[in-house]
Amino acid sequence: MTQLLAIYDMDKTITHAPTWTPFLIHSARSGAPWRLALVPVAAFAAMGYVARLMSRGRLKQVMQRMMLGKSMSPEQERRAATAFADRVTKDGVFAAALRQIEADRAAGYRLVMATASYRFYVEAIAERLGFDAVIGTESLRDANGHLLAGIDGENCYGPAKLAMIEAWMAREGIARADAHVRFYSDHVSDAPTFAWADEPFAVNAHGPLRLLARAKGWPMPDWER
Repeated sequence: MTQLLAIYDMDKTITHAPTWTPFLIHSARSGAPWRLALVPVAAFAAMGYVARLMSRGRLKQVMQRMMLGKSMSPEQERRAATAFADRVTKDGVFAAALRQIEADRAAGYRLVMATASYRFYVEAIAERLGFDAVIGTESLRDANGHLLAGIDGENCYGPAKLAMIEAWMAREGIARADAHVRFYSDHVSDAPTFAWADEPFAVNAHGPLRLLARAKGWPMPDWER
């Protein structure tokens, strides 16, 4: 029997805006407001990424250390993720994305979110949107389960995202030959997964992705309208 999978990127595909920096600011404001004074320093670190002085993954770790601290207890993590998910799903999700998610669910697709954002906070958003599984960047933890400012494995971005999707499918016992995959994303970094999917959708495509989608003949739904 064919397994139907609808795999969605999150930031700027489902949500109006990227979520990582807003999550950090929202959580710092709620838990340690004094850390907001470090926002200019975090912005300076982001310039280092733009200048290619550090990787995207390293930037995420530096920003987390600044805004959330060295570690978070499971309870602090849960509160931060829940509060932010409530905020995002209240008015930060494209209505057209919600309609497509519901249409895929009604058609029998298993809903999977695959995002470069950290899974520890994305899961709360995905749960509210009715997703069945989340594939995201994993976090390091200490022996007591406290969240640390470090990535466990690879940043779920570019070719690594496809590799992590394939690893998830293997754990779930889903052979690629037995699956029909729809994939939705707004960013050209997901080109490997677009090419791998049976039905790629270049959602809210801009710049390089629009050029690639035109060349490949991929649909380009605009969920921003």
